[in-house]
Amino acid sequence: MTQAPTPTADTVRRLVRTLLKNGDDSGRGPEVRPVTQGSGHGTWWVGTRHVLRLAPDREATVRMRRELRLRDLVRPHVPVAVPASVAHGEWSPGLTYTLDTLVPGGTAEDHDVSAVGEADLAGLLGGLREVPVRQAETTGVPRVAPRSLEALRRMAVAAAERLGTADEFDPARLHQLTPPGAAQLAAQPATAVLVHHTLRGEHLVVGADGRVRGVLDWTGAVVGDPAEDIAGLALAVGSGAAVRAATLTGYGARACLRGLWLARCDTVVRLDERLTGHGTEPPALLRTQLRRAWEAILLERVTELREDGADD
Repeated sequence: MTQAPTPTADTVRRLVRTLLKNGDDSGRGPEVRPVTQGSGHGTWWVGTRHVLRLAPDREATVRMRRELRLRDLVRPHVPVAVPASVAHGEWSPGLTYTLDTLVPGGTAEDHDVSAVGEADLAGLLGGLREVPVRQAETTGVPRVAPRSLEALRRMAVAAAERLGTADEFDPARLHQLTPPGAAQLAAQPATAVLVHHTLRGEHLVVGADGRVRGVLDWTGAVVGDPAEDIAGLALAVGSGAAVRAATLTGYGARACLRGLWLARCDTVVRLDERLTGHGTEPPALLRTQLRRAWEAILLERVTELREDGADD
């Protein structure tokens, strides 16, 4: 397979000049700069109003084309902004690009989400639940089976012991989730909805007032377990805010607690992987996400789930 070229500032500048007509008299076009430092840039700021994303390989090209279709489907259902493409095509043979309008604001890593912002998140979760699953699958969104919480719990227990030895985490905290409890929080049949699946802090656009303004990066969307998005919010904004938003949406205790424990086990496993030489995420971010996911919430203190799961 032919090696994809590495995008450079000159590559981006030439492409942007053909797409935008607001360059200066020199013909150089708007300023371009990579969103993150390092080599192999795939996302670039273009002036002050646009973001250019370049697919690095064929697999990313498929996801980007699917995302363009999906965003148009999702936009009418959610109360927050979904990026819109002002131009898209190929930046290299077989590799796509999309020039998107910039959604103004910071991220959930920059600003705390307010109580009104939690209502925005509830509207987001509710809107995703309203997107017709068949239409989402028609755009190419894959259907994914729910994860086994018991299997994840076992992985987390082993990881927690190693983190305990490193004085990073108290393994006894995982004793709250027993094997019967994990079985009771198994995903229920016929609950699959459209799931963003990467509701991390960097993908939530939050204003200085704490309102959630938009949601970025829909390339990982699936039809699957709604608890995965509740789990993502627990990592992004904390368990309390995530559960309150899910409850406002109408999700019951089972879905909320399943999302909570998915997030908690994930953070333990991912931090252990990073500290043992695997993974690339910054340890500081993983520790922050662990702290957010392990916030104590009132729901887990007062709820005793019934065996028949009637609370959902």
